[in-house]
Amino acid sequence: MRKLWQGIKLVLVLAAIGFGIYWFRFSPLPVTPHRIESGQVVAEVMGTGTLEARVRATISPKISGRIEEVLADQGDRVTKGDVLVRLDDDELTQQVEIAQAALAASKAALERLKTDRGRAVAVAEQAKRDYQRTQQLIGQGAITESELDKAIESAAVADAGLARADAAIVEGEQQILAAEKTLAYHQARLADTQITAPFDGLIVQRQRDPGDVVVPGSPILQLVSLDQLWIRAWVDETEMAKIAIDQPARVVFRSEPDKSYRGEVARLGKEADRETREFIVDVHVLELPKNWAVGQRAEVYVETARRGGATLLPAALVRWVDDAPGVFVRVGDRAAWRPLKLGLRSPENIEVLEGLQPGDTVVAPRDPRGGLTPGARISR
Repeated sequence: MRKLWQGIKLVLVLAAIGFGIYWFRFSPLPVTPHRIESGQVVAEVMGTGTLEARVRATISPKISGRIEEVLADQGDRVTKGDVLVRLDDDELTQQVEIAQAALAASKAALERLKTDRGRAVAVAEQAKRDYQRTQQLIGQGAITESELDKAIESAAVADAGLARADAAIVEGEQQILAAEKTLAYHQARLADTQITAPFDGLIVQRQRDPGDVVVPGSPILQLVSLDQLWIRAWVDETEMAKIAIDQPARVVFRSEPDKSYRGEVARLGKEADRETREFIVDVHVLELPKNWAVGQRAEVYVETARRGGATLLPAALVRWVDDAPGVFVRVGDRAAWRPLKLGLRSPENIEVLEGLQPGDTVVAPRDPRGGLTPGARISR
């Protein structure tokens, strides 16, 4: 009796196993259907990069000095010519005043030299007249030779005095020129105490405060132009032939992953990284989010082709067998393998050139672990 009962239990176990195997192999597999439709497909090339300003400047002084006032801060928009920083100018103001006084003194000295020249001209003219009269008198025998010699000497002395006066005027004019250049030099140094914006833009960084001592080249502020902000994106070199200047693009900042901003390819790099095999694509950002920062990361999607009326297939439904693409379609209650010829690809859809038509139904297993095979029964 015990042996009979054990035999019955063994038969039941084998039957359960057999039923399970049959159910697993021959029962309909639950699938998710997808109806093929037509629409527009946009092919894109993706790259990752950072937001950069094409034009930027480090605001620094031309002269050494102590910062008196910083008139712009991080986040401020400025206009070309706006005063951004003032240095202590007390000493330079005094030097300008001293140079102005020296120039005024040089001009006064020149006026005095011109007056002296006028006197020298009068003396020379008088000496010349005396010499001419002496020559007439010596011919008449009215004066002696010694008196003629004195007249000649007086005329020569007068001429020398006039020449000396002319030379003094030239020297005075040179002194005025030197004083003017000295004044211009000190005025330029005084003007350098006010540091202005070289172009319209945005202050993105402030590095110094009032009281700091700076030297030429010391960074105080960082200024960027808002005219051209670029995403410097690294793109795989295999996509190089597809990208051209002026192609439209969309920019997705990581701070707003669900929103795209308009862009346009501005420049292509001419050197690829020898390790990553990527090259630079500069994309001009035509729109910016409300909050942005130079150096922030973003993904760039460059549009390389666009086609309307295409047969669209979700990229996730494509299966690859022996490096050939295909899908499973419903034929009655069975899954049939359909090889495909593919065209343009977007992140979501792939264009089907051959193998599917709008209206066809593609199926995929509901359980990703349950693979379909050609001829497998599927549930409706």
